Amino acid sequence: MNSTLKVLGAIVAVAGCGGVAAGQDKPFQFSGATCTTPPPLHCPDKDCPGDRVINPGPVVEMKTRRTYFLDYPCDLRADEKVTFVLNLHGGGSYGNWTRHYFPLLDLKDKYRLVVATPNSPTRVWSEADDEYLKNIVTSIYEQLGKERIKAFWLAGHSQGGQTSNRLLLTDFFRERLTGWVSLSGGRLGSKREDIRATIPGPPPAAPPGATPGAPLRLAAYAENLPDYPFSHIYESGEHEFTPAGLPSESRWAQQLGCGAREQRSDVVDTKAGYIYDTSGTRAPNKIWGLAPGPGTARVYVYPGCKDGHVVADVVRMGKGHTEGLEPNVTEEIVKLMVLAKP
Repeated sequence: MNSTLKVLGAIVAVAGCGGVAAGQDKPFQFSGATCTTPPPLHCPDKDCPGDRVINPGPVVEMKTRRTYFLDYPCDLRADEKVTFVLNLHGGGSYGNWTRHYFPLLDLKDKYRLVVATPNSPTRVWSEADDEYLKNIVTSIYEQLGKERIKAFWLAGHSQGGQTSNRLLLTDFFRERLTGWVSLSGGRLGSKREDIRATIPGPPPAAPPGATPGAPLRLAAYAENLPDYPFSHIYESGEHEFTPAGLPSESRWAQQLGCGAREQRSDVVDTKAGYIYDTSGTRAPNKIWGLAPGPGTARVYVYPGCKDGHVVADVVRMGKGHTEGLEPNVTEEIVKLMVLAKP
């Protein structure tokens, strides 16, 4: 009988170990953010429905009770390291619009990305949103553990890019930041008026509390260089530049000790981006942007930056401010992001 009990005990022990192993193999899941394939509220290849574009996301930020999108690999392991991106929409826009303008959700599995895309109820970012944004970042860090986040990037389109630039000057983001992807939202070291053509039509949305008719005040001014190092990728449409075009030098690259600019092979896309401006608030013009379509992008990299930082410019030829990024150029930017050292 004793031998029988020993055998039964061994079987239970093995079964128990198997249960532990099975639990360890179970994919990681964020609280309140069930992972599905395809991701929730994904747009079709074209003509994304209006009610889908303006959806603020299914995940609740528990302190402010505001919602956001959280995209991550559905097979994420409990011990796996990831690249975390906070992706901000532009002024007058929506979270799910910019989630498809810069469609990182399509690359989350391949490059092990965790992408939070928040939404401002005023459609323009201001200091009033900072607590909400910090709470999202804090929640991701607490659930994953700091050691599992190998890199943290801010990304933002237009006013969202300016807001990223403002945020990275604060202690909360400064202590975490790996890099900033600016999608037509300011190029570090360059004055806005020197590189950005004037967009025809009504002025962009003003921040909450701004005086009506007052001159445009940017969320941050990119010509002011931060006093700490991080990677910086600037993307813009060719038609957004003044006649002078993209500068051939970068003050930020110089500050990071990078080498002279090198042009990489063009990135060719035969597939259009998902999104463009369908609001009808501006007459069609190439600076603001037209309908999406295939394209070619030129990639310029400043090599040999100190401590493995990355500085690059990406120019989408024949594009303006609002045509969504095509899949291959999006992936090229992600490749640069994951190349950068934390």
